[in-house]
Amino acid sequence: MNALAQRWRALSLTLRSAMLFALVAALVVSGAGWYLYGAMRQEMTTRSDFQVTGRVEYFRHLLSQRFPLDRLVANTGLFENMLGNEQDVLIFQQPGQKPLINVNPARLSLPPVTPTPADAPQLLSAIRSGETAQGVPLRVASALVRLDDGNLLQISAAHVMFNEQKMLARYLWRIVAAVAVAFVLIALLGYWVMRRGLQPLWRMAAQAAVITPNTLSTRLSEQGVPTELQQLTRSFNAMLDRLNEGYQRLTQFSADLAHEIRTPVGALMGHCQVALYQPRSVEEYETLLSNNMDELERISRMVENILFLARAGEAQAVLNYSRLDVTQELRRVADYFEGLAEERGITLVCQGEGPLLADAMLFQRALSNLVANAVRYADENSQIQLQVVSQPTGERVVQVVNQGRPISPVHLDKLFDRFYRVDAARSAGSHASGLGLAIVSAIMTLHGGKARAECAQGDKAARITFSLIFPAADEFNVVCRATGAMKL
Repeated sequence: MNALAQRWRALSLTLRSAMLFALVAALVVSGAGWYLYGAMRQEMTTRSDFQVTGRVEYFRHLLSQRFPLDRLVANTGLFENMLGNEQDVLIFQQPGQKPLINVNPARLSLPPVTPTPADAPQLLSAIRSGETAQGVPLRVASALVRLDDGNLLQISAAHVMFNEQKMLARYLWRIVAAVAVAFVLIALLGYWVMRRGLQPLWRMAAQAAVITPNTLSTRLSEQGVPTELQQLTRSFNAMLDRLNEGYQRLTQFSADLAHEIRTPVGALMGHCQVALYQPRSVEEYETLLSNNMDELERISRMVENILFLARAGEAQAVLNYSRLDVTQELRRVADYFEGLAEERGITLVCQGEGPLLADAMLFQRALSNLVANAVRYADENSQIQLQVVSQPTGERVVQVVNQGRPISPVHLDKLFDRFYRVDAARSAGSHASGLGLAIVSAIMTLHGGKARAECAQGDKAARITFSLIFPAADEFNVVCRATGAMKL
């Protein structure tokens, strides 16, 4: 059974649809033919009943009009001629006596029938059915009539449905032949129609087959596409847009990664080549190793950040949610960067309070990346604000605000891309890898929130705000179920 099902599923959609359509049509034609067959059979039976009833009523009426019974008995051949060559039966007899007239060419045995009383009309409901020894159905009617002398005479008539049975048999075979022919014709026509109807789908498949990583900008044509396939075409083109965007980002990421790694690797090779060019003192070798160690640490941090982003992108991280005191967390991060900020004359100010549901380690990492970015690029002798704001929608927003050089709106949406830098001036002399803000965005995605950057032009300097937007409490449970995180 499983093998048969597998073979059926292996057939083409066109062939399966045509066969199923033909099967359904054959069932409909069979049902209609069976209905017509039954209607014809019922009509023939009704006609036979009228014929039998008419014969009985005719002779009842004839004898009730004082027609001499002796004349009927003397002309039995008349009844045989009247019945023709059929195997019909006509019997006249007085109750309890031998038949006076017995027209029964086939010597059939009639089923027991209760005769209709003399003063009651002969109804179709009084007809009884039976079968001959050969299985041919017959219809039987019987009634009493009162003669002039006061005696009762029983008239029995039967019709053998031999011709009707032969006609029904021929009609049945015609129905079977019509169903078989209809199945074959509809299957062939259905296959042809399905092939023509599925041509737009084949054209789509042909267009999709030529799309390669180098031609992801190609889109399926919507010209001449049926209404049923328009949504599929749009969805496929939208998928290609997403794939193209992801592929371009991956290509850019690979190029940026190669560039970022090439710089420290080139520096390490240069240091080693210079050191090997001529003998050096122990102090010079120690200095060389110290410089190489800085570059190796930079590569190590970059690799760790890339691994974190890869795991976060694949939703492999399982968050350990806990209720955090935002004030305490802001203060902790501010204390950590206080020394680095004082070197540039920057003051860290914490504002706001309230609880927050988040993973403590990831929250500290995201906030630390924002503060480190602000300390690195903020104007000297300025102020950095760490604050928490509660939105009317229930969202909790943690902001890091600093003053610095304005950022064009074109760059704001790209700040959280991997290895993205606004310009060389902002990253010159920096050991940053360009992954800090990308990690912030990945952490917020894991929390079901988002990271956002805003820049407002001021009188002397721009006000740059980085926001961590955490979802409301009702969205929190949805995020936990989606990520498999632990809830409180």
